[in-house]
Amino acid sequence: MNHQQKNTISPEHEYLGISKSFAYGLQHVLTMYGGIVAPPLIIGTAAGLSAAQIGMLIAAALFVGGLATLIQTIGTKYLGAKLPLVQGVSFAGVATMVAIITTGGGLPAVYGAVIAASLIGLCLAPYFSKIIRFFPPVVTGCVITIIGLSLLPVAIRWMMGGNNKAPDWGSVENISLALLTLGIVIVLNMLPQASIRRLSILLAIVVGTTLGYFMGFGDFSQVSSGEWLQFPHLFAFGLPTFELSAILSMLIVTLVIMTETTADIIAVGDIVGTEVDSKRIANGVRADMFSSAFAPIFGSFMQSAFAQNVGLVAITGIKSRFVVAAGGVILIVLGLLPIMGRLIAAIPMPVLGGAGLVLFGSVAASGIHTLAKIDYNDQKNLIIVATALSAGMIPIINHEFYAHFPVWVQTLFHSGISSTCIFAILLNLLFNHLPSFRSSRTPHLSQTINTRNTH
Repeated sequence: MNHQQKNTISPEHEYLGISKSFAYGLQHVLTMYGGIVAPPLIIGTAAGLSAAQIGMLIAAALFVGGLATLIQTIGTKYLGAKLPLVQGVSFAGVATMVAIITTGGGLPAVYGAVIAASLIGLCLAPYFSKIIRFFPPVVTGCVITIIGLSLLPVAIRWMMGGNNKAPDWGSVENISLALLTLGIVIVLNMLPQASIRRLSILLAIVVGTTLGYFMGFGDFSQVSSGEWLQFPHLFAFGLPTFELSAILSMLIVTLVIMTETTADIIAVGDIVGTEVDSKRIANGVRADMFSSAFAPIFGSFMQSAFAQNVGLVAITGIKSRFVVAAGGVILIVLGLLPIMGRLIAAIPMPVLGGAGLVLFGSVAASGIHTLAKIDYNDQKNLIIVATALSAGMIPIINHEFYAHFPVWVQTLFHSGISSTCIFAILLNLLFNHLPSFRSSRTPHLSQTINTRNTH
């Protein structure tokens, strides 16, 4: 391939070679590992499962997340956005699934609801993707910014230790280790070598973990205990049962996940600098729903794109989907090799928190970059941005804000991402779509979302 041909390749389609792909892919896995194991841990505890059974749920989550990532990144004609998006168990459905379990349905009812709701979502994907026309920069900028801001509390919890019931929660030692890791990331990004800067997150985690070990952090004594190789069991927790109330509850969650996945596709498309149209969104959402539909067969749950990995794409500048596909292969291996999962699980949370602070903040910075292109002389745009971002911050600041509202309201607005998405779209419709409110200076909705990053 000559230099001219290489320049014509869109960044997400660039192949960097096996060694680089897996090195950068490992960064993606480390970034999202805590997020992907948390939902099965919470759901398994609510279902009263033993430690060994919860371990099976976690292994299934890793295995299915890897398969879903390959479907999303490599894709086929109708499946996959073919963008650097990591897939995993969605947090959006955790509360609903726990409610199904505690009201007597158990895990079989959860699995049945996930399958049914995902198949309905699969049918809705082509129609749902049409909302792309309602995502001009004033909307996408808000959504990308709130994705980053909504992830910052996760980084802060990791910096404080990850477990608020632990005796060292928020200790000076925890936060110092997190800041030390953050400092390593900054120093590595000051070096002239581009390869080191691109691997700065992975290197900082390795160095931070090593230093943390000598400081007394991280228990690696259990890494070699237990099974080394284990294949997922099909329907290990029983065949799915289909209960109407559980399916309807999960369908609301599905719509929220489809909205958030659309936002993630738009965000990563903006960072990569590639075109995102309704067809690409339909393929991405369809991949989400397809993966979610077969996930219960292996004992996992609803899948969605992981927003935290969007930050890694932004901070490293590595935009290749094949890098994320390599991360998907690593996830599959972790699902088959519990010993590797135990090794990564032993990484101190403050180390991940220090790296996460940069990663998640970079997503917000990318959104701010998009918002900077908007004409604020038009008061309407100012109102859209101010209200949408404020609405998105509500569930981030106070998780109990919607506690007394109906369950479907709580499901829709429990996430800052979905809250911002809903408010931004509705306000944009109100100000820039309805004839009575549209002004001559307001861009028409035919304005595309293809605002490419110049950095």
